[in-house]
Order: sequence, then C-alpha cells, then structure tokens
Amino acid sequence: MKIIFWISTVLLILLMLFSAYGAFFPTPEGQAVLKQIGYPYNVLKLLAVLKILGSITLVVPGFPRLKEWAYAGFTFDLIGAAYAFLAIGASVTDVWFMGLGLVFVFGSYFSYHKLLNEKKA
Repeated sequence: MKIIFWISTVLLILLMLFSAYGAFFPTPEGQAVLKQIGYPYNVLKLLAVLKILGSITLVVPGFPRLKEWAYAGFTFDLIGAAYAFLAIGASVTDVWFMGLGLVFVFGSYFSYHKLLNEKKA
C-alpha cells in the first residue's frame, strides 16, 4: 500500500508542479489558451501557489485536515480545468491528462486512508 501511495502521490505532485511552473513562466500559447477560456492571468498564479502548497502538504507528515483540503483542491482544479476546456470546444482527447490526474488523486487519497487505518489497527 505504501508503494501505491508514493507512486500516485509523486505523480500527482509532478503534475501539479508542472502546471504551477507554467503559471510562473507563461508562454504565448498558454496565454492565448487562458484568454480563450476566459481565465484572468492572476487567477492562474493563485492556483499555482495553491498547487505548490497542496503538494507540500501531501508529503509533510501529519496535518490530516490540510491533506483532505489538498486532495479536494486538486480534484476541483482538475475537474474545473477539464470543464473549462470542454466548454470552449476542446475534445475529450485534449483533456485526457486531467482524467489521469484524477486517477493519481484518487490513488493517493485512498491509499493514504488505507495506510491511516492500518496505523490505527
């Protein structure tokens, strides 16, 4: 269970940090997409900071309530991003990686809780 937790958590964190990096070092293509979906650039920077904080929260021992918020935030971020892209006419194949991100979120979340229950027993 620890292996599943760490693999899914590391992949989730890499996905979130890669996304955050794009907010701090924008490309013209990325800015055009933001304009197309109607997100202001300052919102993207806020989300990037929250992704970094959430990623740190998942690897720091303790803080179970903050971990729950991080998992929820990542879930809302991925679902919201997928919806935003689909709403502007992107195809499902354009947002597949957001579904993959959700797999990482749920893999990490459920294995985290399984490990917590094993500690309690």
